Amino acid sequence: MIQRCFDVFFASLALAILSPALLIIGLILKFSGEGEVIYKQERVGLFRDNFHILKFATMLKDSPSLKGGTLTLKDDPRVLPFGGFLRKTKINELPQLINVLKGDMSIIGPRPLVPNGESNYSIDASKHIRSVRPGLAGVGSLVLRDEESYYSHRDDAASFYKNVISPYKERLEVWYVDNRTVGLYFQIIFLTLVAVSNKNVDIFKYLNSIPELPSDMIRSKAKK
Repeated sequence: MIQRCFDVFFASLALAILSPALLIIGLILKFSGEGEVIYKQERVGLFRDNFHILKFATMLKDSPSLKGGTLTLKDDPRVLPFGGFLRKTKINELPQLINVLKGDMSIIGPRPLVPNGESNYSIDASKHIRSVRPGLAGVGSLVLRDEESYYSHRDDAASFYKNVISPYKERLEVWYVDNRTVGLYFQIIFLTLVAVSNKNVDIFKYLNSIPELPSDMIRSKAKK
């Protein structure tokens, strides 16, 4: 209940402050690319009920059915010119503040996945992870903030994501649920803000009990 109060307060404050910038971004998207402003996508939420997440449109309309599917690769041709900037800065995620106000999401929590991505989790882990509201940001998105760099250069990107990255992401999200406190909520907010300006910040230094990166992921990024 306390976290929900903070969610509503922070989401309302952020929307009030950012509304002029969000309006400008919406106008740019409306008169560029394919004219789409908001992209709605089905995701798995609280208690494993599906909901529609909101994002600024950054890719071609039918991108999930095109080559690459739900994975975004390096220099992905499906990403629109302005969309590339929005994705790199994570600004494309800001409409999810509306999801927070609606109660679909929290400011901090496990990231909601598309149903196909959620199927990579075990049933028990999925139920445990979805016992709390999914988050606009969280441990998983913080540690894997440059997730694409681990697989986008690989010929077996889809397989590597399913067999290496997804199991690790599952462990991170389970760790969050098991250790969730109001203090951790604010710690992740702070670290997320720091990571926006300093991509090299060592998250493991501040959250030293989280699961370590698998050796396969370390080697894959090193070979990039």
